[in-house]
Amino acid sequence: MPTYDFKKYHVRSINAHDEAERAAINQELKALYATLNEAEQADFNAQLQVFLMTQYKTIGSEYEALKAGGAFN
Repeated sequence: MPTYDFKKYHVRSINAHDEAERAAINQELKALYATLNEAEQADFNAQLQVFLMTQYKTIGSEYEALKAGGAFN
């Protein structure tokens, strides 16, 4: 099974100039997903969940570090 580069899409979305560009990036992912068979879609979803959990964990760790350093006082 291929490995999907969700970070590439994520970074592009973060740097999008506007909501239209962000929507176009999301549409690219949807179009990619639509080309996959059922087994590949399951793998895509599993890889996406791992990516999202990693991102949430990173954000949480950064938030806690900022909070501990007094950034929110």
